[in-house]
Amino acid sequence: MNAAVYIGKGQIAVQSVPTPKIGRGEILVRVEACGVCHTDLKKIEYDLLTPPRIYGHETAGVVAAVGEGVTKFEVGDHVVAFHHIPCGHCFYCERRLYAQCPTYKKVGITAGFEPAGGGFAQYIRVMNWIVERGVEKIPAGVSFDQACWVEPVNTCLKGVEILAPRPGDVVAVLGQGPIGLIFTMLLRLRGVTVLSTDGIEHRRNLSAEHGALTFDPRDLSFETSAKIHSSGRGVDGVILATSVKGLVEQAIRISRPGAKILLFAQTSATERIEVSGADICVGERMLFGSYSADVDLQTESARLVFSRELPLEQLISDRVSLFEIERGISIAQKPGDRSLKVVVHPQERISCQ
Repeated sequence: MNAAVYIGKGQIAVQSVPTPKIGRGEILVRVEACGVCHTDLKKIEYDLLTPPRIYGHETAGVVAAVGEGVTKFEVGDHVVAFHHIPCGHCFYCERRLYAQCPTYKKVGITAGFEPAGGGFAQYIRVMNWIVERGVEKIPAGVSFDQACWVEPVNTCLKGVEILAPRPGDVVAVLGQGPIGLIFTMLLRLRGVTVLSTDGIEHRRNLSAEHGALTFDPRDLSFETSAKIHSSGRGVDGVILATSVKGLVEQAIRISRPGAKILLFAQTSATERIEVSGADICVGERMLFGSYSADVDLQTESARLVFSRELPLEQLISDRVSLFEIERGISIAQKPGDRSLKVVVHPQERISCQ
């Protein structure tokens, strides 16, 4: 089969590799669509993991083979698969901190080499503990391009659950790329007033279409407007859906005492922030992180995507084949005026646009 293999030093090469062999309790999935996630981009750009690897984890496809003992799935089923699933009984699982579970940290999907998601390949091997709890069937009539959003929606839904906004609250979402727009959609479903910022006009326009009050972050009036739209007190919550320098400090300036500030895009170990201790302590603000998916929200995230309650397919700006994956990665890393989500179609041999 063909696969886009990370070969080190920020480089991807399309290679012919063996189709994965499956064992008892496992399934083989023919990948039809896989979203390009910034987590994978960081691993590629900064050489974070030893090569060779096959990345890609926002995966939708068709069951091509089932291993001995598999009864939940049949050849031909359309499915999405999560690449991490927790054990359910360790110290962290008991506290619902699934992303910190040692079993969760193990990647359970591979297209070859050290497991790394594998969605940038024509076939993936889904291991037994993922088959048991981490695979969802795609209903008839739902496209693979729509279905591959289930995992990123889960990660955003997890953040919203922790933020726990009330109807009528005012929440600022800083950044309106694909993830920021998902946050905007989820918050609007809960009756929250959303103030959003992004430097790209097209993204601001999309955000406005989904009910947000939008601002250019370069507009110095934004911070004043945040106070005006929150009755002068400051916003009730802030979500950082981008990692631009200075946003944590801005989040504190625009938020009220007691507000919650979610760091969602701050995944780099080298990133540093400096804030006043009093703004957190005396201001009783909560500064917290949310990372990866929550197995307890898996069914609900799938429902939101499959029902099209979240119209996510419209956020796909570019579709590429494996042979064009370098172009797709370049678009995702340096988005243009109308760039949003890039989706890879591994079964295509030429441009998908």
